[in-house]
Amino acid sequence: MFNIILFGPPGSGKGTQSKLLIEKYGLVHLSTGDLLRSEIAAQTALGLEAKALMDKGQLVPDEVVVGMISSVLDAKPNAKGFLFDGFPRTETQSEALDNLLKLKKSEIGVVLALDVNEEELIKRLINRALTSGRSDDANPEVQKKRQEVYKRETLPVAAYYNKFNKVVHVKGEGTVEEIFSALCSEIEKRLS
Repeated sequence: MFNIILFGPPGSGKGTQSKLLIEKYGLVHLSTGDLLRSEIAAQTALGLEAKALMDKGQLVPDEVVVGMISSVLDAKPNAKGFLFDGFPRTETQSEALDNLLKLKKSEIGVVLALDVNEEELIKRLINRALTSGRSDDANPEVQKKRQEVYKRETLPVAAYYNKFNKVVHVKGEGTVEEIFSALCSEIEKRLS
């Protein structure tokens, strides 16, 4: 099983690239954002709580997210691998994910970090709000707060996985095809 973390700030193109990588490598897409949005759409208690937090630019509690991930891993025992999109977001979540994967006799193969400048990120997110109906994308102030939270809380994830030589930085600006090609090149190096 080959597991990938696709890493980058909100708006870096993780969702777009995830779809392409999943199709090419036969991975199971594990997007905590999608899992949470599905709970929100179903208007579950978890979904309503998550929406209130997300609309303020805050993160959903770790134990909730790790529990959802464990359920997905258990439901797909024959998967070729998982592509983690939007998780882990903190060093604590990284450790929890590694412990969970170790219990399931697996590990993270590579962390692909999409690097995009902040001005471009905010522009992408506001444009996404116009087409996706994602209320958390529409407000530039919420976007700035999300970028600050990312820098403060999520960038340490790269430092955590750097200790294990698993992080590769990929330029997240350019055409979708150029970025995809760069990501595939890094995956191929680790699969061979």
